[in-house]
Amino acid sequence: MLPDIDSLALFIRAGEMRNLTRAAEASMITVPAASRRLSLLEHQFKAQLFERHSRGMDLTPAGERLLQLAREVMASVHHLRAEMGNYARGRQTVLRVHGNTSAMTQFLPGDIAAFQGAHEEVRIVLEECWSEDAVRRVRRGEIDLGVTVDGPDLQGLWVRPYRSDQLAAVLRDDDPGLGDRVSFADLLERDLVGLEGSSTLTRLMEAQATSLMRPIALRVQVRSFEAVCRAVEARLGIGVLPLHAARSFSAAMRLRVVPLDEPWAMRRMWLCLRAEPPIDSPLRALADYLGASARADAAEVALHIG
Repeated sequence: MLPDIDSLALFIRAGEMRNLTRAAEASMITVPAASRRLSLLEHQFKAQLFERHSRGMDLTPAGERLLQLAREVMASVHHLRAEMGNYARGRQTVLRVHGNTSAMTQFLPGDIAAFQGAHEEVRIVLEECWSEDAVRRVRRGEIDLGVTVDGPDLQGLWVRPYRSDQLAAVLRDDDPGLGDRVSFADLLERDLVGLEGSSTLTRLMEAQATSLMRPIALRVQVRSFEAVCRAVEARLGIGVLPLHAARSFSAAMRLRVVPLDEPWAMRRMWLCLRAEPPIDSPLRALADYLGASARADAAEVALHIG
């Protein structure tokens, strides 16, 4: 017989609290009922899970291992409930979209929200990840649509252009070292703050430094754009980030954002899917909407430039 979910939840509380009475109260059952449930678990697994004493109870090695596994089971149960909740309120389609950090910080949430408002029958689950991860998950069929920047191999996927971003140097507003535009070679004279090594942006910077046959001094590596800006604010170095994302933090942190004067600093973003979706499908509607919003944005930028 398999253990029931409520018994596993009780076991987790007892294992964490090391006290049967408090675990029973948290589970809203009596202490004798809680004791019987835990004894039944020990019988089912044929292993002693607790050492009971006057001060409470401690986990045995078997109990410690079961606690780890039970937490994983409960996390899966909560995920299951969330996934089924995605289909509540009459929604017939759930689309999973993963966007790279640059798109998520600048454009993608607003575009997804606008699409969602016009397609209430579709629920979109949106998550941030690195570009390489988005492509990998699309290939595996784990997500429906990924948004990436230039860099990952998109061969074999159904790909459409999305938006673009301009990379820029991020420095304190009292830093006198740079003018209104800056070359990447100028930055290599300074300590740099960057994203962790698995990010597309960090690999791009390292490749450009190699092409210049110059070392790159990544003094600080972090996981988010905001953390880059915080490190710059703390005088730990100069950052390189997408222009619009950096400007969203610059006023609050008294930072200056200077566009990089390099052709490669203008990066394209891409929508990628495993295969071309049917014309009348919700996924195709989403891909077409995101592509159209990108074209409208590009036209507006061209109008302002002209």
